[in-house]
Amino acid sequence: KFDPTIVRGLEYYTGTVFEAELLLETKDEKGRPIRFGSIGGGGRYDDLVARFTGQTLPATGFSFGVSRLAAALRSAGRSGPQTRGPVVVIVFSDDDMQHYLDAVSELRNAGIPAELYLGRAGMKAQFKYADRRGAPAAVILGGDEIAAGEVTIKDLDAGRAQAAAITNNEEWKAARPGQMKVARSELVSVIKSIIE
Repeated sequence: KFDPTIVRGLEYYTGTVFEAELLLETKDEKGRPIRFGSIGGGGRYDDLVARFTGQTLPATGFSFGVSRLAAALRSAGRSGPQTRGPVVVIVFSDDDMQHYLDAVSELRNAGIPAELYLGRAGMKAQFKYADRRGAPAAVILGGDEIAAGEVTIKDLDAGRAQAAAITNNEEWKAARPGQMKVARSELVSVIKSIIE
């Protein structure tokens, strides 16, 4: 529909602009309606190409918000199966970086997709990241594990399944669902048993 109130990027649009709005009716986990709003837009920008090439060229273009579309598909139950992410090695300290890099390298050499968490964040944020990535497991090499020649492996799939039956925080702390401590030399074999 025509709406004269839509404005987009005044610094380079030179004519008609447009937006695509998602009208999908869906609800969040608490049953409240979700409105996704604009998922894409664009318009006419005659002078934009000239800024980069020096050549005057009329142009029209648009873009879509991929993450917003993906969220809408998930919310509507139409996102398909979640792709499996890599095993995530949790980072605690710059001083132990070589241990983390060695673990990632070992896993990759065994044909297991693995990555090191990049950035500065606490353990909780790193686990959230691993969960969002669809990681099957997270590898914990803290100072105690390194000193003892061990590694803690968190089977994220098993943890999610077991967590559904745990009703309070004390139970969670006692059970540590999906978490196991093994000899450092067993890292690859235990991860393989989790992902196969």
